[in-house]
Amino acid sequence: MLRFFVLCTLALASRADIAEEDDVLVLKKSNFEEALKAHPNILVEFYAPWCGHCKALVPEYAKAASTLKAEGSDIRLAKVDATEEADLAQEFGVRGYPTIKFFKGGDKDSPKEYSAGRQADDIVNWLKKRTGPAATTLGEVAQAESLIADNEVAVIGFFKDVESEGAKAFLKAAEALDDVPFGITSDDAVFSKFEVSKDAVVLFKKFDEGRNTFDGELNKADLLSFIKGNQLPLVIEFTEQILFIFIDSEVDDNQRILEFFGLKKEECPAIRLITLEDEMTKYRPESEAITAENIIAFCTLFTEGKLKPHLMSQDIPEDWDKNPVKVLVGKNFEEIVFDPKKNVFVEFYAPWCGHCKQLEPIWTKLGEKYKESSDIVVAKMDSTANENEAVKVHSFPTLKFFPAGDDRKVIDYNGERTLEGFSKFLESGGKEGGAPAGEDEEEEADVSTPGVGTESSVGPIIHL
Repeated sequence: MLRFFVLCTLALASRADIAEEDDVLVLKKSNFEEALKAHPNILVEFYAPWCGHCKALVPEYAKAASTLKAEGSDIRLAKVDATEEADLAQEFGVRGYPTIKFFKGGDKDSPKEYSAGRQADDIVNWLKKRTGPAATTLGEVAQAESLIADNEVAVIGFFKDVESEGAKAFLKAAEALDDVPFGITSDDAVFSKFEVSKDAVVLFKKFDEGRNTFDGELNKADLLSFIKGNQLPLVIEFTEQILFIFIDSEVDDNQRILEFFGLKKEECPAIRLITLEDEMTKYRPESEAITAENIIAFCTLFTEGKLKPHLMSQDIPEDWDKNPVKVLVGKNFEEIVFDPKKNVFVEFYAPWCGHCKQLEPIWTKLGEKYKESSDIVVAKMDSTANENEAVKVHSFPTLKFFPAGDDRKVIDYNGERTLEGFSKFLESGGKEGGAPAGEDEEEEADVSTPGVGTESSVGPIIHL
């Protein structure tokens, strides 16, 4: 009896080692495995105390934890200070903050990356789908009607035998999608109500034809293709509507897309609103907190025409004018290029652009040639990090000449990209090899940013 009492005391003491803050378990290397054993379904946030995004997540993460705990759910939320628990961070491949992983069934070897939003409801819904049935069982007509009525898009699997191979494939597809609700039924009355006579998968939607019936082979891949191909309207008129897109900043191939939107990986998660009509214009919300209320307010200000464009700029380098080729940024652009006493020739470039790299030694020689000139300035500006109202850059490199005077004239350079060609252009005051801005612009092969076009009929886009 004494041994039993001692063992129980030790077990309770061990369990008590897992502290909580606002219903969130505080994990360390010393209690991590104990937590996995005690809580079969646990979402773990690896954070850094100095990380702004981690700080922004704190209230929503705690709210989600409290919601699940109040419901009596066996799902728990936990957190790990990755700056203190470096071994755990390394073990689970933490490369940025916050990193959030879901450990299901106490499985430590293959946690799933959290992939939904950062509001409490997003977290709770994602976890419930990961731990509960992927498709709701519809035992009567009213349940099916409710599922369809309550959602813009809903998918129902009609299977006489819910244990059939087709039904299993349907459930696998349901597990793979977070943004579409699924239901499954074997009820004859539900079959009859929706005029289904045999096993089928039907996508119901509140637009276009109203429903689509899958007619292929019942497997996960084909079902997912069918759903993704039919869950959006065939035609979307972008007037005051706004298209929301999500870009995973952790994917290496997406870094140039972030650059295109004027963002750095360390600034994410972040929101930018982009218009891609006549000219690309970026808008940035005043608050960095990503909440439904802030996003709605931000979009409302845009549709009301009350937002000012966001123009990027690096800080002015202390040595910006020390070298023959002057360095321009958004903050000193207007002052330099529209100096009425100067003729300023500017290369707008991108650090990754191959054509820009080829041009660099020639541009440097051009700067050397005119470094003693009293009225000619050769300059460059990184247009992936700096913007201005006077020039919209569509390709790299873009070469523009700003002649002296008070009329703020801009001339495009379209001549040979040689030292001789540039020199003749400058000596002629922008006449040899030049054209008025906007005429005969040359599109470079190196311009494209993966996944993003420079011209589009699409309206405003929210990037998350």
